[in-house]
Amino acid sequence: MKGGLSAAPGTTMVTTNHEVIRQWAQRRGANPATMPNSRYDGEMGVLRLDFPHYGGAVLQPVSWADWFASFDARKLSFRYQELRADGTPSNFFRLEHAHDI
Repeated sequence: MKGGLSAAPGTTMVTTNHEVIRQWAQRRGANPATMPNSRYDGEMGVLRLDFPHYGGAVLQPVSWADWFASFDARKLSFRYQELRADGTPSNFFRLEHAHDI
């Protein structure tokens, strides 16, 4: 399903809509980020979303404008879930090349 349409719990959706992506992230407290020292074709490298209270990789905050500029330049799509199969909120997302969907 494309866009930000409601779906049954556990359903995976795909979008390239900036506002859908931004709102999905903001509802979860996530902010745009990249991996430090990662580059892609001389531009911002690995795109991530930084969720609060998650350990692991040290991420470098970036603006939404820069994050989406890289997202668009690479022709990516955003695969995500609103809810897990049990109805609880899901943080699942994956960035894919649009031709892979």
